[in-house]
Amino acid sequence: MALPMLRGCHRFPSTLSFTRLCLNDSVILNRTGKRPLPSPCLAAVVEAVRPYSSNRGGQNQNQKVVVLGIPNPFIWFRTRIYYFLIRAYFDNEFNVEEFAVGAKQAFTHVSGLLSQCHFEALEGLVATDLIIKLKEKCNALPSSHKKALSADADDIMYTTPGDVGIYYDDDGRKFVSILMRFWYLTNARLPEDTLEGTRVFQVAISGEGEADTKRLLSANYEFQREFTKGVPPEWTITKIEHSKLLD
Repeated sequence: MALPMLRGCHRFPSTLSFTRLCLNDSVILNRTGKRPLPSPCLAAVVEAVRPYSSNRGGQNQNQKVVVLGIPNPFIWFRTRIYYFLIRAYFDNEFNVEEFAVGAKQAFTHVSGLLSQCHFEALEGLVATDLIIKLKEKCNALPSSHKKALSADADDIMYTTPGDVGIYYDDDGRKFVSILMRFWYLTNARLPEDTLEGTRVFQVAISGEGEADTKRLLSANYEFQREFTKGVPPEWTITKIEHSKLLD
């Protein structure tokens, strides 16, 4: 059982991205971070708007995350060539938009299992040698870091494909790998000094004195599929990285 939700591919160019968190018409009240956010070139900005809601005091508060990024032209063009080669020589029904939707579902599911240390449930979804490494790393994490591994679907702010690779081994088997990058919010309590470079957002709900605190984290998941004739069409996760948590 490898990842049944992955049968195709969401087109987002690879970006150098930054995020701004808004609550209705109010912008961020406080943001901390070691490095300044880059200034985008407005002529080359890609914008993605994600609704985000929270429930405080029984009332739903609508929030909106706006993700802006400057596309890397070289990576964008290179990945499009690989997508063309995949459709031409491996799977003529391959679709990057459908793949990204399935990858996001897989990321949500697998990150939740990692957070709970349910390593047996990862079998068939994640490569066996990777599960062994993840088990060793996760068991050494404090509970707050384990909680931060989990990403709910509503907390995923941005998803974009990264590197794409096509491989042949000595036996003539054919493989395709796609690296997916995810940015998600977490309310896990994490020490400031251990996650240098991450962004902290404190958003004051209208009429409330206390601020909601969310931290923006990133994760890289690599998906691999063997396209050798006669092999089941299944994608398997072969690489998992959570920035500053599982490197």
